[in-house]
Formats: sequence, structure tokens, C-alpha cells
Amino acid sequence: MTARRTPSGGSGVDLTKPISFTFDGDEVAAFAGDTIASAILANGIEAPFRSPILGRPRGVFSAGADEPNAFVEISEPWFEPIVAATMVDVVDGMVVGNRPGVGRLRADAPRGRPVEHRNAHVELLVVGSGHDGFYPASDAAARGERVMLVEQHQTIEQGAGGNFRAEGVTYLTRATALGLYDDGYATVLEHADELDRLWHVRAGRVILATGGFERSIAFADNDRPGVMLSHAAMHHLEHGVLVGSRTVLFTARAAAYGVASNLVAHGGEVPAIADVSGTDPDPGLARDAEVLRGWVVSGTEGDRRLEAVHLEGPDGDRRTIECDSLLVSGGWDPNLALWRSIGGGLRFDDEVHAFVPTDGPAWLSVVGAAAGEVWNDAPYWFVPSDDTSRHFVDFQRDQTIADIAEAVDAGLRSVEHVKRATYIGTAIDQGRTSGVLTAEVVNALLGESPGWQGPSNARPPAMPVPFATLAGPFRGALFDPIRTTPMHPWHVARGAAFENVGQWKRPRFFPHDGEAMDGAVERECLAVRDAVGAMDASTLGKIEVVGADASAFLDRMYTNRMSNLAVGSIRYGLMLGLDGMVLDDGVAMRLAEDRYLVTTTTGGAATVLDRFEEWLQTEWPELRVYCTSVTEQWAVIAINGPRAREVVSATGTDIDVSREAFPFMTLRDGHVGGVPTRLARVSFSGELAYELHVPARHGLEIWEAVMAAGAPFGIEPYGTEAMHVLRAEKGYVIVGQDTDGSVTPHDLGMDWIVNLSKGDFVGRRSLRRSDVVRPDRKQLVGLFPQDPQALLPEGAQLVLEDTGQIPMPLAGHVTSSYRSPALGRTFALAMLAAGHAMHGRTVYAPLPEGTVTCTVTSPVPYDPDGARRDG
Repeated sequence: MTARRTPSGGSGVDLTKPISFTFDGDEVAAFAGDTIASAILANGIEAPFRSPILGRPRGVFSAGADEPNAFVEISEPWFEPIVAATMVDVVDGMVVGNRPGVGRLRADAPRGRPVEHRNAHVELLVVGSGHDGFYPASDAAARGERVMLVEQHQTIEQGAGGNFRAEGVTYLTRATALGLYDDGYATVLEHADELDRLWHVRAGRVILATGGFERSIAFADNDRPGVMLSHAAMHHLEHGVLVGSRTVLFTARAAAYGVASNLVAHGGEVPAIADVSGTDPDPGLARDAEVLRGWVVSGTEGDRRLEAVHLEGPDGDRRTIECDSLLVSGGWDPNLALWRSIGGGLRFDDEVHAFVPTDGPAWLSVVGAAAGEVWNDAPYWFVPSDDTSRHFVDFQRDQTIADIAEAVDAGLRSVEHVKRATYIGTAIDQGRTSGVLTAEVVNALLGESPGWQGPSNARPPAMPVPFATLAGPFRGALFDPIRTTPMHPWHVARGAAFENVGQWKRPRFFPHDGEAMDGAVERECLAVRDAVGAMDASTLGKIEVVGADASAFLDRMYTNRMSNLAVGSIRYGLMLGLDGMVLDDGVAMRLAEDRYLVTTTTGGAATVLDRFEEWLQTEWPELRVYCTSVTEQWAVIAINGPRAREVVSATGTDIDVSREAFPFMTLRDGHVGGVPTRLARVSFSGELAYELHVPARHGLEIWEAVMAAGAPFGIEPYGTEAMHVLRAEKGYVIVGQDTDGSVTPHDLGMDWIVNLSKGDFVGRRSLRRSDVVRPDRKQLVGLFPQDPQALLPEGAQLVLEDTGQIPMPLAGHVTSSYRSPALGRTFALAMLAAGHAMHGRTVYAPLPEGTVTCTVTSPVPYDPDGARRDG
């Protein structure tokens, strides 16, 4: 191909603004408005690209998102590992190199373009700014609707073909709709001047005016540099580039004759048109070209560029014509990638010889060429030959008709199966130039008529997009948001050591001057056991479950019955997975007949809410239930210890907190410290305890009031490490630490919480599986090391016999291990095979520094009768 810049330029470039960029180490001249592809063509660079598998020389084939050959890596002024050269505007000083689509990414790759995310709510989203999309957008804007129009070209004028711009429309140029999802949600990538902008658009209606893609024709050596789709030549002509000095046209549609006319008008020569359209177009459009009706291109010649084409006539005549470019037009196919990705249907229209849209979502419509308004004269897919090993169908996968035939000969019939055998349509362009062609080759090989089966399905994103763009500007501290409670400033001021729990920063312990963690945790534990301690429990997940069927819903989600819980009462519950394994735990507080507040573990809040919504939306949509996360709406202060009742009273409350008036596992609404408060009698320490739930804006205020009121009683703030010790002394499990997804309620010794008589619940049937009821399953036990100062590492493996030989049969593992000030020794919780029957037995923990001998005990080593719970 000996392409060149036309003297007058074109509407797409500004010849008064010369720029340059580097391609494969060489400086290349360009003008403002050039794409990388148009600039490469204008400079006559031979064989600038290579095929990914066979390494065959390739050139620019298209002019847009359907480009299958011309891919580059951008290293300056931003980094992008692979992108179509037809889709990137040249920036002065840009550095790019050809990339065939295989290989390794640079280990030292610089950061990509800056990214921002934006949200938009519109009544109408129009994708494509051709006339068919322009007019609906204009009409909707005139009615006062919010309208957004997305156009992939540099300007709206390029897409619409005119200068008219409707008022009241938000225009996004150099933008691509990446995907359509349920109920009019769309993602749109806009390549702005300084950054990439990912739009999250919620639209009441979506109109696809996405036009169509010109289809290729498969023939021998149709991948040689210089072979190009005919519309691409017209597009590059708009950028002031004549793609060849001597061009042959191979077409199945008469409308392509206009391309020949335009090339001649700009100084090119068109010696011949091979026409298989079966029509009789205006001979004036052919200019001086020889029209060869019924002739086909049977092959090409050349090394690094096209030098000649071989033609074959309907009677077997053969000719060779020297040329440096070959333009191909097999017809046009509607661009329905977005339509199909959301479930839109297809049918083959025999009048236009193309697949057109049928049924789809009510909020989505298709107009113009995308709707099937294309003009194809005859279906012509490939040139028959005894050897089709160089009839390329998918350039990005180097797959030919021979490869498709091999898959069909192996017994494959479905295009989807052929796709998976050949990988056709799985590369960057998702089969834009190969999808329909592949389907029709398969149909032909099976002896079926055109349209018997359609192309394989498309999936979002419709265009390649860097993961960094999807992630957005969320880097560094923003990559994983840090969540803090309203009391966080107080904790920081008191020198708390923090740990990450989910996304939350939680105080792990509160060291005094020069105090190590072990000393601080011991002090905090003794304060709770002997006097009183306060803990910030705001991070616990909190979900309001509201509706007439709320009680029935919770009965199905938890192992025990929640429907008979009295208003103002609290019940502990377990949730199981479908496999019968413990998923999460928490308490349910009944606030009214139709309203519950459910708590979850800190790290499990999102999982539980997602689980609730999944079952409500997919399994029980008839239930009148609404779930709302209120985790951050409430600050929670847990006051634990023998003097907790005195501290609540001293803080000032209108709630009777006496033992008789306020029993365990109940709640009361009132005021504490002058602030509206939901006060709950629940305990995760085994001590007398109260939880103060106050609006988040009052959290710090009430925390400070509690600490001031508790000072005379020796109150200490305590963190998660002391909380772990206190709960483990009482045998309270932490889901995800003492369980691992393979633990049932029975394994935890919690048969009492499983109500099999209440009806069905999630996981119920799995509790009857033979493996679940095996007596030798791992079960929760306590461990006392024979050396009371020996601290077992969590995760340590347990054996029944210390043979000293590796391997040893494993019997269990340690899940939690602590030093207990209240017990005056170390202890652990463990999952041990047949553990419920092992109390009093000896087990061993082989460690690198020596074996620790342990006695198996009850998992509740402290206050097993619960005498301390009510003060």
C-alpha cells in the first residue's frame, strides 16, 4: 500500500497544526485530528503490524472499533497496553509501538491516563449520533427531558454528518458505551482531553443508533497489508489520506461504487471493480474502472505490501491486476453488540441479507442501520476454493475457513461451539468483522441456508477497557475505603492501637505509657471481669428488616424461630449456607410486629445483606419485606462488667435498668445522657452488659459521657483483643475464626439453636446429609495446655499420638488461643475430631520448638453456669 496525504487534507484533520509521534522508534509526522492509524497510512509505513499467532504482516483494515489488525501499545504520555490504532487520536510527542496481542506486559509499565467516575440520571440515553439517533435526542430535549448522547467520533458533526446540534442535550464525544445492564443502567467510557471518564448512567429509555459494520469477504491471502474495508478508505479520506495510488474494488453491494468515484476524485486510480452484487449500478460511479460482473478476487500477491490481485471470472477466466490497495465490501451488518449483551434477539432478514433485532427489553429500542436499515444486494461470504487454509475469517486469531471446517468435521454444529474450538470472536474486537462471517461459513459447510444460525453472542465491555479505568481514581488510601466510627477521634487521642476489621479501623487495645499489648489486654480484661469496661461496637453490621412478612422471612433465613419473638425482646441466631454450614451469626431485636433490627459480624454485614436481597428477589419475591443497612446510622457502646448497671444509671437515663425490670435479651427505648437511645441487654463477655444504640451523630458525645460517668467505678476502654479473650473464656465463637465454612451448628455444640419443627429454612435439608451427621466430625472443644504458660499458636495442628514421625494423622486444629487473666493461665478453643466425646483426653500440638501437651475440656472454661450475666 502506497498511501499518501492528499494536498487539501480532509475535514477530520487540521493541516495548519502539524504534530509528530514515535512509532516503533521512528518519528512520524501527523496533523491535529489524525488517528494513529491515519497517520501511519499517510506516511506510507509498510507492514506496520503482525498477526499474533502466525506472525504474518498486516496493515490497517478498518477505521473504527472493528479494527482487527492495527493494535498498539501506548507508553507516552500515558500507558495503555493494547488499543486499536483506529481509535486513538495522535497527541504531539506520543510514543507507541505495534502490539500483535500476545506476549507479556512490561513489568515497569507506567500509570495509565488519569481517571474519574461520574454518575448521570437521564430520561433518554442515545448511543450514536447519526441522524437516526440525533432526531429522537432533539425531540426529547425539546420536551424538557434530560438527554445524553454518546458518540465515538471526535465531534458530533462527524457522527451526524452535519453541523446541527440540538439544545439541551449532554454530548459525549470520543465516547463508547461499554455495556448495557438491567433497567437502563449503562456504562460509558469518555476519552476527554486530559483524562478518561467512566460514566455510570441510569436512563429511563435507551436508543441504540449504533449503525453497522461493513462485512468482509474471505478469499486467499485476504489479510495482506493493503487489503481494507471500503468504508475505511472513505473514513481515512476524511483525514486527508488516500489509501492507495492504484486500487481494485471487490464488492457485493452496488453502493460501494461511490467509493471508487471518490478515490478517483482525489487523485487515485481504480483500474477494476470485481462485482458479485448481481445488480446494475450507475456506470458513472465506476468512472474509468473496468466493471467485472460476477468476477471474484481469488488471491493476492506481495510481501510487505499488496502488489497485485488475482481475479477469477464466472466462466473460469483468470486475470492478475497490479495494484497497491484492495477495498472489500461484502455488505453491512447492524451493530448489535449492546443489544445482544442485554438479551436482545436476532433474526435473519432475507430482504437485506443481514441479522436484524427482534424482541428485547421494553426500555431499549434500536433505530437506523442498527435496526436493519442496511442495503445489501446479495449475500456473499467467501470465495470457494479447494484450499481455504489462507481464507482468513478472524484476523486477530489467525483463523481461516479451513480451521472452521476442521471444527465442523469434528462434529461441531453450533457456532458457539465452533467459537470455543477456534477462539474466533474471543479477541479484542469480539468478532465484529468475523462473527457474522463465521456463522455463515458454518451454515454453508453444514449445507444450510444463510441465516440458519446467527453469530455468537457479545458480552460487555463492548470495547477493551483497562482495569484501572474500571477501578477509577480509587488508589492508595482510596483503593479500599477506610471506615471509622463516630468515636474514632477519641480513640486516636487516647493512643489506641488499631487493627483492620473488614474496612473498619477498630481499636485493638489502649496501651498506657510504655505498655505492651499483653499488659494492656490483661488490664482491660480484668477491668471487665472485676469492675466495668466500655467498647466501641459501632462496627457490627445492622440491618433493618421491615414488612408484613418480616417474621416469616427471618424464620427462613435463621435456624431458630424469630416469628414468636415478642416485641422488645432479642434472640441470638445462626444463618447457614445451602450446604448447612455456619455462615454468620448475630442477634435479632424485634422493634415492632413488622420491624426487626438484625445484627451481623463486622466483616459479614455486606454478605448478609446481599444474601437477604438474593433470596427475596429470586426465591421469595412474594414476601413483603424490605431490608436496609443502618450500620452507619447507629453508634453502639457496649458496657460490660459487674458495675455496668451503675455506669448506665450514672450517665443519666429514664429507663429502669434494674435486674427485675430489664431482663437479659430484652431492649428498651428511652434516653441516656439526654440522647434518644435504644438500650439492649446483650453480652458478648458473659458479664452484666448493656448496649447503648444512639444516632451516629451523638456517638462521640455519649461515649465521652459514659467514660466520665464510669470513672468513679474504674471504667476502662477495651479493644478487640480483650474482647476476643473475654468471649473465648465463655466459649462464644467468632464466625470466620472458629468456623471455616465446614462447620455445622452441631459441630459447635449448638443443636439447641436449630429448630427443625418450625418448617423449612436455608440449609435445613443439608443437615441430614450423611457426612454432616458423622460422629467423627471436627467439633468445638476447649484446650488447657499442661504447661499453663504455654501459648498455642492459632492454626496449630493437633494429633492424638505424638509419634515424632512426619507425617502424623491429624485430629484437629487450634482456632483461638489466649492468655486468660481470669483463669490465670493460657487456654484455647479448637476443632477436634469427635471432640464432644474427647473431654478429659490428652492431645498434642507438635510445634517446631517442641510438642505442647493439652487436656481437652469444655469450650466454656469460665463461669459455665452463667451466674455473672445478670450482675
